[in-house]
Amino acid sequence: MISYILNKIGYALLTLFGVVTVVFLLFTVLPGDPARMMLDQNEDPEQLAIIKHKYGFDQPILTQYGYYLNDLSPISIHDNTGTNYTSLSSGKYTYTTLFSTRTHTLVLKEPYLRESFQKTGKTVVEVISETLPNTIVLAVSAITLAILLGIFLGIVSANARDSWLDKLIQVISTLGMSVPSFFSAILFAWLFGYVLHNLTNLNMTGSLYEMDDFGEATTIKWKNIVLPAIVLGIRPLAVVIQLMRNSLLEVYNQEYIRTAQAKGLNKWQIVWRHALKNALNPVVTAVSGWFASMLAGAVFVEYIFGWNGLGKEIVDALNTLDLPIIMGSVLVIASMFILINILVDLIYGLLDPKVRIR
Repeated sequence: MISYILNKIGYALLTLFGVVTVVFLLFTVLPGDPARMMLDQNEDPEQLAIIKHKYGFDQPILTQYGYYLNDLSPISIHDNTGTNYTSLSSGKYTYTTLFSTRTHTLVLKEPYLRESFQKTGKTVVEVISETLPNTIVLAVSAITLAILLGIFLGIVSANARDSWLDKLIQVISTLGMSVPSFFSAILFAWLFGYVLHNLTNLNMTGSLYEMDDFGEATTIKWKNIVLPAIVLGIRPLAVVIQLMRNSLLEVYNQEYIRTAQAKGLNKWQIVWRHALKNALNPVVTAVSGWFASMLAGAVFVEYIFGWNGLGKEIVDALNTLDLPIIMGSVLVIASMFILINILVDLIYGLLDPKVRIR
């Protein structure tokens, strides 16, 4: 088990290294001068030169790439002269010294995702830490809805195979997979937040935390999560229904299910005692992929509903070309993708003895 986990961690680090490289090269070749973005198009040559030297923009691409890897690495090497971008005297890092010479120092630190171009004085970590929890709350709410309702409807559909109820559930799930999230968001916001507002008491836009009427304190508005969670959960709900139905029907053909039927167990006893656990493998795969993709796919849903999450922050950063925010957000989402995939592999072994690691 330990060797397997270490092997997965090794592949994860290689994958993350590839993501870092692609992200850096992609956003480095974009048109525009990062130094000028930070100065709000200021043309003062002296100011531009200072900014470029401070952030290493005056160095060749390979040198800038080395600086970026050094910032991200938890173990990094830094210059002691006080003039280089990697100098510890800049105050960018909170670190523990591992080894030091006259010219360089090896330190242990948290990954540094740099500072926002547009939010003066704010680091990318601060921006992400303010918005990512809201996105996680929204994603967890949506995927929980999709799992609970999807598994239940999938079981009902499988047990009512080829009946009118089965066909109705299939039509609904097909529609759920076909309708784009941004269209569903606009439709739900208009219908339930505007047309039926008096009945639902839901708003077209709103986030988890909102200022009170006096602007003195923030309060939690749980009702604001209802519409975005439903919209974000529609497509995974449809997928879970289909996978649960098909997987359960396949399990029903196994020998041990026939044995259970011969013992006189009814359909629901067979489902809960024997079939459900083995039928959940494809559902776990789908849920893990959808949950990770929700962190990135919530962009349009958050933006339409005004939900102050990481997705909305990415859209705002794209509009203002705030490259550190975009790059940092992509790396965080990629890291969560990798972590979730490792956890799913371990869950497989618990659900199905045939794939359990020995």
